[in-house]
Formats: sequence, structure tokens, C-alpha cells
Amino acid sequence: MNRLNSVAKKIVFALSIFSFLILAASCNNKSSHSNLSANTSEPTNNALFNKYKLDKITLPEGFKISVYAEVPNARSLCVSPAGTVFVGTRNDKVYAIPDKNNDGNADSVYEIASGLNSANGVAFKDGSLYIGASSTIYRMDNIESNLANPPKPTVVYDQFPSDAHHGLRYISFGPDNKLYVGVGAPCNVCIPTKPYYGTICRINADGSGFEIYASGVRNSVGFDWNPDTKEMWFTDNGRDNLGDTIPSDELNKATHAGMNFGFPYCHQGNIPDPEFGKGKNCADYTPPVKLLGAHVASLGMRFNKENKFPAEYKNAIFIAEHGSWNRSIPDGYRVVVLKKDSTGNYSDPIPFAYGWLQDNKEANGRPVDVQFLKDGSLLVSDDYNGVVYKISYKG
Repeated sequence: MNRLNSVAKKIVFALSIFSFLILAASCNNKSSHSNLSANTSEPTNNALFNKYKLDKITLPEGFKISVYAEVPNARSLCVSPAGTVFVGTRNDKVYAIPDKNNDGNADSVYEIASGLNSANGVAFKDGSLYIGASSTIYRMDNIESNLANPPKPTVVYDQFPSDAHHGLRYISFGPDNKLYVGVGAPCNVCIPTKPYYGTICRINADGSGFEIYASGVRNSVGFDWNPDTKEMWFTDNGRDNLGDTIPSDELNKATHAGMNFGFPYCHQGNIPDPEFGKGKNCADYTPPVKLLGAHVASLGMRFNKENKFPAEYKNAIFIAEHGSWNRSIPDGYRVVVLKKDSTGNYSDPIPFAYGWLQDNKEANGRPVDVQFLKDGSLLVSDDYNGVVYKISYKG
């Protein structure tokens, strides 16, 4: 009996050593996410809440904010039907945050792509992730089954410009199953030297069928489709160096292909450009639906299609304001909401989540994109802190 006990102890010891080695090897795997955090427990949530000073964030009554996951340089967001959140960045990497049991919490964070040029844009369709990286659109097939061992991205289209100025691609699939791509002007203000500058373009999912959908768009880094009319709405950043108060960022609506929204000749629908607007008439261009404020850097936008917030937020538009960079008194650094009234009209922007700018001078975060989850909560990316927040309603 003693000899059997001795053998049993040796077997247990050997199995323990083997398990340790397996764990160590997995931590050194390329797809390891040991340097990233997902909010999987209450103590972790409390620590991250304090780390990112979320007590300073003001929300409407009944709402709360938490850290969904830590993701370096987190920018554009998209979510798959299965609930996996994909995160683009300003640098070369793309991340995935699965929620396999659909409990509304991040399971883990995977780095799924690297070595790309400004991998900002992400869009999901038919099991594949599409990535907008400067001049190139990539695709990663069957990605959710291979998060720990992701395939190499394949090129779908590579004819977009590679300019650094306004070169971060925002991408999204429309109701027509085409991939829409924002192509900013390569300047503060100038007459575009190539037709695709200052536009929103679209291509088929296989990269064919390139066309310019909307022009006169200085730099759109956020668009979505109205759930009722299926029309595209998009944000556009106003030009700099005309003062603190003009021109305003814009919220625009494109009801069909071929519309021109005025850049560089006319700003915010009624201000001719002092250089390029001579001889032009602002009435010749499509005016914005709403003015969003000067230099607030209105980026990602989404319609609230889940509608699990209180009724006043049904089909409301949420917009992430990245914040001004050269305004004498900083502005933005928040999430705003435009509420829809009974007649179908939208309100002016109303602060929804704010406090990332303290005392009009100290930035504690910079919202980039917004994305709703199936549980109705709202994700907000922040490339300043490298975080994805989750805003939920508890009543």
C-alpha cells in the first residue's frame, strides 16, 4: 500500500509539472493576450474603474459605465452576429474580443492581425472580417473559429490612397451589401487632385465595382444607416484655421449616390471658404442635417437599433467626439446623443457621456467610436487610454 501511495504521488507531481509547462507555453504563444485585459469579474471591474477615473464620467440617471476591455489604441468597432467585438487601431494591429456565452461580458482579448498600415477600419460580413488599412482593404475568413491562430489577411482592394493626412479608413457594409469606405482629403483644405479624395466610396465584397458614392466630404470617420429609411447618415469634420467657433462639424444624410456636400468650397452648409469658395454658391450643395459643433472632432456614429435604453432613446443617434486639438478652449471629448421626436426629426446634440475633459483643459480620454451590443449596451472606444468602455442601463 505504501509503495502504491508513493507511485501515486509521483504521478500527481509529474502531471503538475506537465500542466505548468503547457500553461507557460500558451503564455508565450503569438496569439497570447496576457498583456491585455477583459472585464470578467467584479474585482477587476472595480480596479479598472478606478484606473481610468470613470467616477468622473457623468451619465443620465440609470446608466452606468465600466471597462469592457483594455485594447491598445482602440478605435473603430464592429460586432459579429455571434457577439465578437473587433477593434481597429491607429497603428498596425487589429484585436478581437469574444463573448462566447453571450452574457454581455468580454471573455478575453486576442491580437488577430499585425504589420498593417494604420489598421483603423473594421467591418464584418458572412463570417469574414474586413479591415480598412490606408490604401488597402483586407479580409480574414472564418475568423471567429481561428482567433487563437488567425489566418493571414488577404487583399480585397488596394487602390485607395496611402496619404497619412486623413488616411485612417472607416469602413462599413450598407443595406445593399456593399462595403463603404471613407477617403478623406489629404489636407486641411484644398481642391482634391484625384476624384476619390474627399469622398465616401463603395465596392462589392469581392473588391469589384468601385464607385464614388458621395463627394464634397472633407473627412468622414463614421457612418451608419437609418433603420427606417435605410439612408446613409455620416459625420464630417470641419476645416481648421478659421477660428474657434467655425466651421462646425456636420451630420449629413445621403439619400442616393452622387450627392455633393460642399467641401472645399462651402462649409457647414452656409460658409463659403475664404479661398476656394469664391464664385461658388452654398445653395448648390447638400447642406448638413445637423451642426455638431466646431472642432469637436465628431467621429463614430450609430443609430440605436437595439432600443433597450429608455423610450426617449429609441432610434437615437449616438456620436463619439474625439475632442479638439488646436482650439484655444478645448471642446468635445465626450459622447453626444441626438434624440428622435414624434415627428421623426432629430434634436441638436445633447451630452450623454462626458467628463473625459476636466476643467476645459485636462483630457482624461478621447472617445473614437460607438457600437451597440445585442444586450442593448453601448460600447465606446478610447484610443487615448487604450480602452473599450461599456455603458449600460440599469434603471
